Amino acid sequence: MLTILRSLLFMLLFYSGTLFFCLWALATAWIAPTFVQGVATAWSRYHRWCVRWLLGQRVVVEGDLPQGPYLYIFKHESMFETIDILCLFDRPAIGAKRELFDIPLWGEIARRYGLIPIERTAGASALRALRAAAKDRIAQGRAICLFPEGTRVPHGESPPLKSGFAGLYSLLGLPVVPIAIDSGRVSPRGKFMKRAGTITYKVGEIVPVGLDRKEAEARVHAAINALN
Repeated sequence: MLTILRSLLFMLLFYSGTLFFCLWALATAWIAPTFVQGVATAWSRYHRWCVRWLLGQRVVVEGDLPQGPYLYIFKHESMFETIDILCLFDRPAIGAKRELFDIPLWGEIARRYGLIPIERTAGASALRALRAAAKDRIAQGRAICLFPEGTRVPHGESPPLKSGFAGLYSLLGLPVVPIAIDSGRVSPRGKFMKRAGTITYKVGEIVPVGLDRKEAEARVHAAINALN
């Protein structure tokens, strides 16, 4: 019963608060992108507060999270990490499915914020567009964060990475920081019920530039599944 009440309260307060932040972001978008980015960071912190005090979920980071020109690759198990990443970095540029940019209100904010649209079916042209967008965000001093599994994965499963990761690794020439997360244990995909517990980020060993693509992919795949 407590879990039901916690989940209901989270849904009511977080999503009503999200509407407020969306309207706030749109109201400031005409001034400068940095205003939207500030609102997005505040929204992420509000989400972290809701997770901690409404759901009873603590967040811990195992290992040192380096800051700098890296390509950050995340395990993807829940909506949680797509929002919480903004608590880990300063204005991170996150890869998001292209169709999400068509959502009314949210899509306009995503463009203003500087999310990176990912077209999963356009082949080489999509990879070139992704590279150009990533280079632009790197020039702004922003972290590049991607979910190479392509969609949320149930906790314990480890599907292969999408082919675009290896291509982007070669094109960008950036070392990779792989990060595992076990958010699906307490906030599983598509489930209303969210349980109290601890969500862990586990920072893996940095994958250096210049490795064979298959070796780089194998290292990243193993590291982001370290909490399975």
